Amino acid sequence: MNIFRTLHRSILMLFVIVVISIVTLVHFSVSKIVAEQSRAQQQSHSPALQLIVEELMKPLHISQTLVKARELNNIMGAPSIDEEQVFATLARMHNEFDLNFFIASETSRIQYNSDGTKIVLDESTVDWYFRYKAQPVDAMADIGQWQNPQFYIDLKVYDDDMQFLGVFGVGKSLQGFTEIFNQYKKAYGYDFIFVDQNNDITLTSDPELLVQGATFKNLNDLPWYAALSESEQTSLNNLLLPIDGVESLIAELNIKAFDWTLYLLTPLQSRQIDISRGFIISIVTLLAVIFGLFLLIYNLLYYFKRDIQKIKQIDILTELPNRSNITLKFEELMYQKQSVSLVLVDLDNFTPINETHGRKAGDIVLRQVTKMLMAEIRDKDVLGRWSGAEFIILMPDTGPHEAADICQRLCNKLAAMTITTGTTSIQITGSFGISFTAIARTMSEVVSAADDALFSAKRDGRNVVRMQLIEA
Repeated sequence: MNIFRTLHRSILMLFVIVVISIVTLVHFSVSKIVAEQSRAQQQSHSPALQLIVEELMKPLHISQTLVKARELNNIMGAPSIDEEQVFATLARMHNEFDLNFFIASETSRIQYNSDGTKIVLDESTVDWYFRYKAQPVDAMADIGQWQNPQFYIDLKVYDDDMQFLGVFGVGKSLQGFTEIFNQYKKAYGYDFIFVDQNNDITLTSDPELLVQGATFKNLNDLPWYAALSESEQTSLNNLLLPIDGVESLIAELNIKAFDWTLYLLTPLQSRQIDISRGFIISIVTLLAVIFGLFLLIYNLLYYFKRDIQKIKQIDILTELPNRSNITLKFEELMYQKQSVSLVLVDLDNFTPINETHGRKAGDIVLRQVTKMLMAEIRDKDVLGRWSGAEFIILMPDTGPHEAADICQRLCNKLAAMTITTGTTSIQITGSFGISFTAIARTMSEVVSAADDALFSAKRDGRNVVRMQLIEA
């Protein structure tokens, strides 16, 4: 119920944003831009958005998801690094996502790359690792050289005790990125310049400004920027400046995910200034709105998928709802203000079965008992696996005495079963503990009463049904 309410609110919010975006863009288009010029210019700028999403945002979200994986934490947190496992994991990620991955291990002080190579993390030769480790941030975007220019996202990895395990990185080749920008510069005459928080130029359509080795060009190296006053350098948005002898209008877009800024430098003729100014504003608005919508939709689908996965949690062996799933179902019954009898069923002397006949025989017993219980309970009842040899049954709108009659029938049915595991026949019995609530209570309170009843059943010789009502 909660996930659908969340989804409903999120869709309404998305609808409002879309409506506002459409109204805003129509306003700019009608009041500032000549129709034909607007369409031509929008078509020329559309690759900017596509490349930002595909080349920058996609690796970001992939890396944020993978760094939370328990598999990665286990690999990097092991007392000694299993290099074969590390390379196998990186190669699998590379094949699945078509990205370059690496693990820089604090334990071994070695960087393992998805292409099968490794680099010793020596502070005198590989200084980025130690600089990043000393910084307070846990994520960093950077440009580096790995066969060809790469856009890197580096994420710190910690264990459950917040001990630093190393760095997990994702790399994406940007060769096509700069080539396409350069093509559009030739066709339309404008430049793209991406800068980081230090004003270092990370990406650009001008090949002469690209990073060379480990050295970045800076905005201050550009004559037109160095000539600006401090107040003008603070915000370049909508500034009209002479650049290389041509009047150009600058548009500024902040990419907060990387703490980068995108500058669009558009050369203008004097009679086109007003039209182009309106156009640049509308393009920046379009980029910002769609960028925001992209993040909103991504997070909406992420949280919705996470909640759906919770609801679908099942026990692998018995294919019954597991403890988390049963807890959600109980909370839903409480939200609907339904009375419920809760039953804990524990198989008697189950441990000796595993010890005598093996775990495979124990698994067969659990599956056969599950099959019997599923066949005997009512349609409205919910059966789940609570722990190793313990099952749980939720009986909505069922009083404790009615539940006791049902449980006695199940107890007799269980005792009459003969379970065959290969050449061995096994008799099994079960003890039943019942609790009941007619008002909203926490599951832990109701389970505690059922557990007390189950303890009484065990104490009274097993293979019996006992009830423990909660005191008002």
